[in-house]
Amino acid sequence: MIPPKANSAFVAAMEDVLAVYTRPRDADRPLVCLDETSKQLIAETRVPIPMKPGRPARFDYEYARNGTANLFMMFAPLEGWRHVEVTDRHTAVDYAHVLKELADIHFADARQIVLVQDNLNIHCKASLYDAFPAAEARRLVERFEWHYTPKHGSWLNLAESELGVLASQCLDRRIADKPTLSEEVAAWQFDRNAQHTKANWHFTTPDARVKLKHLYPSC
Repeated sequence: MIPPKANSAFVAAMEDVLAVYTRPRDADRPLVCLDETSKQLIAETRVPIPMKPGRPARFDYEYARNGTANLFMMFAPLEGWRHVEVTDRHTAVDYAHVLKELADIHFADARQIVLVQDNLNIHCKASLYDAFPAAEARRLVERFEWHYTPKHGSWLNLAESELGVLASQCLDRRIADKPTLSEEVAAWQFDRNAQHTKANWHFTTPDARVKLKHLYPSC
């Protein structure tokens, strides 16, 4: 969704993110995009009929709802790396622990992590203070350079695009429980990382100033 008329706040945040995306790869300051989604867990009530020559597998239309799980996507587009953390919920504390894992495990050697995310209310520095003592929260806050996509501009977040790939390649079927979901997502993630699959982003600030000219206030 894009605002229908001039919106300086949208433009300012969009151009900030687009500028980040033009930076060259820097191993000391890797770019990581973060987003999350949920997955409805659905169990079969009858045993599916396996495929046979000339006949696809068949599943009964009835199913049992088995709750939901949350998936945090961490995607480093210039590294060809992604990690999906499957959690029960997506609270501020869950988010804070994902950032700690990102900073202290996945990119422990980085001087700072350039973080791009949307404006979900838990995507803030305060969440770290909800989860950790003040000194630890401040340490983690300073491990990141914080950037936000504009409101109604989450399509600028490359982690959202990677979640779309995950949805089409792995999640578009019935998955009964969280352990199975974690196993399936881990297998997808391993394959994508083994191929070092990166993002090929083309939309730039000059493009935005032409194609989205109506968003720019007239001076």
